[in-house]
Amino acid sequence: MSVFDRKRLPPETFKLDVERMRRGWYSDKYFANIVTLLTQLARHGYRYEGSARALARLGLDAVSVDVGNIEVEMQWFPRRKPFCIVAGIDKALAILKECAGYFDEDGRFVNTFDQMEVDAVHDGFVAPYAGDPSQVTPVLRVRGRYRDFALLETPTLGALTRGSRIATNVYEVLEAARGKAVMFFPARFDAHEVQAADGYAYCIAVEVFNRRNGHQLRAMVSTDAQGGWWEGAGGGTIAHAAIACFLGDTAEMMLAFASVMPPEVPRVALVDFNNDCVGDSLRVMAALFARWMQLTDEGRLEEAQRFKLAAVRPDTGANLRDVSVPPLGDRRLDAGVNARLVFTLREAIDNAWQAWNLPRKWHSWAQKWCRDVRIIVTGGFKPEKIREFEELGVPVDIYGVGSYLLSSCDIHGTNNDYTADVVRVKVDGKWYDMAKAGRAPGVNPALEPVSAAARERAERMAE
Repeated sequence: MSVFDRKRLPPETFKLDVERMRRGWYSDKYFANIVTLLTQLARHGYRYEGSARALARLGLDAVSVDVGNIEVEMQWFPRRKPFCIVAGIDKALAILKECAGYFDEDGRFVNTFDQMEVDAVHDGFVAPYAGDPSQVTPVLRVRGRYRDFALLETPTLGALTRGSRIATNVYEVLEAARGKAVMFFPARFDAHEVQAADGYAYCIAVEVFNRRNGHQLRAMVSTDAQGGWWEGAGGGTIAHAAIACFLGDTAEMMLAFASVMPPEVPRVALVDFNNDCVGDSLRVMAALFARWMQLTDEGRLEEAQRFKLAAVRPDTGANLRDVSVPPLGDRRLDAGVNARLVFTLREAIDNAWQAWNLPRKWHSWAQKWCRDVRIIVTGGFKPEKIREFEELGVPVDIYGVGSYLLSSCDIHGTNNDYTADVVRVKVDGKWYDMAKAGRAPGVNPALEPVSAAARERAERMAE
């Protein structure tokens, strides 16, 4: 499923806690306070008696405005430099669809979503940064009675902020990787409840990158939950714990893995357990190739594919220097998964077959078998480090990135906050600007009608 098929995710996708959300359980308390205030004013028939200076300047008399039932225009917009990959729109819309409304005197919830004009972009929209806060690009806009959706500002902003933060972080990593695949590995760094939303944001970023740069990268997540909203599935190989179960023998563990696991599961060896990435890679390769060659020679080609090594993955800790890396006395150059380690590993992988004492007829096969082994790097990779690797031509095939993708600050030092502002009010059937100082209604042609009222308005305007 593509996120650009113009279909929005249905509300049931998100498994919202609708009952409590309608009552403000997830909302900042001041929103509950204003709903209570406006509801009580409406019940008592209050009419405006103050001094509306902004409207007076237009020659309008605001006296007797029904404040309790005031209709407003609110816009949601991001604030990230230089742009933001928008994600979380469909969840925000689901919150509005399920929870916009009010409780009547009998305690029954009355849904008013389709009475409001709701317009939104699609997930994957690229929102530019507006240095001037009065010239923002709204990604969601609602016109309706304010007390019907005031409680929903907090959860809708939260959905947009987190989704867009992750999507934009992923996009920045993809740009740094210059079109190489990036595996999504942050599941262990946050609560499990957020995996589905996070994985969807990652998928959106991958597709935006493909669309803008002419690539065909595949989204790769590590848990099934991360692929839950877009029909993806988790993929993975081996953890350090599995090697420990085989008493530190990575080659023996990979032989067992290859024998047991279905052929479609890639054979990727985690090679830093003994802090000897080159040595363990060579031992794994020798063991698997020997079995592959035997089965191929016997004509058991399908079974032989079980022993085709797809990749090796160094994951050396930042406090360790792999034994294959001669010390230079600089932790940045010596420790962790550094450029020198990967260059050395690539050379060792490519030339491994020469030490296998093979009959001549197997030389070309063995050479190709070795060169097909890719290198996946993990452990502390951020855009800066990935960009440095690419500039140096480090022979990495795939980057695995974890905690950075959840970080709140990007490489420019800015965050991914969203803001929602009331920018207009409806008085005597007409809309008038009513934004706080420094803010103004924004324009975005990419907004599309979502609610019934918004679609009816669009149809009238098209006539």
